[in-house]
Amino acid sequence: MERKLKISEMIPKDRMLPLVFAFTFNMAVYAGARMIAGEWRHYNIEGAFDQQIPLWAPSAAIYVGCYLFWAWNYICIARQSKKDMCRFFAADFLSRVACFAVYLLFPTTNTRPTIAPDRFWNRVVLLVYKLDAPDNLFPSIHCLVSWFCYIGLRGRKEYSLWYRGASLVMAVLVCISTLTTKQHVVIDVFGGVLLAEACYFVAKRPAVWKRYEKVLDQVNRKILRKEAGNAG
Repeated sequence: MERKLKISEMIPKDRMLPLVFAFTFNMAVYAGARMIAGEWRHYNIEGAFDQQIPLWAPSAAIYVGCYLFWAWNYICIARQSKKDMCRFFAADFLSRVACFAVYLLFPTTNTRPTIAPDRFWNRVVLLVYKLDAPDNLFPSIHCLVSWFCYIGLRGRKEYSLWYRGASLVMAVLVCISTLTTKQHVVIDVFGGVLLAEACYFVAKRPAVWKRYEKVLDQVNRKILRKEAGNAG
């Protein structure tokens, strides 16, 4: 009988903090920017090319389903060497700081199409529209995170070539889905991808990722001491 893999075996205890913080900080940036700038003037940067891109409602399956892709790849990256893990999550943190600044300094919006709720995928898209207001668009966090999922595995031989390729394909498909669900415009896509590359480039500097590592170690030590005290 096969033994079920425990979560502690899948994600080492000292690697849980970067994952939890990345998720929490992402939500705080997204919701916080909306709370602060929700009533401010928003700019529509939709171009002529964007208007030619048709709505394809079934692509909502990729737009919504990509959360599983994100979760799995981020877990894989959290299990890498400490240096590589710190580089990645330092870049992830920097990207959200940049997103928050842009969302406040240059709030954007777009024009959503009128959709009849007469088909399943149409209703899914309408639900997405209802849950996600047309703001916090540039740069696209969907594209940003998806590209990070590819960057974190890019060139790493411990992952099979097919999975690295699949991660690239999935990242591209997510970027396309943001356009075909009419959630974003082309410049949002490029903004997300370029921001991911720029932040990863910066985070590779020792002065950046080692600072992240230092803070991570300090917090982990406090958590472990607290757990030890509770156990005693």
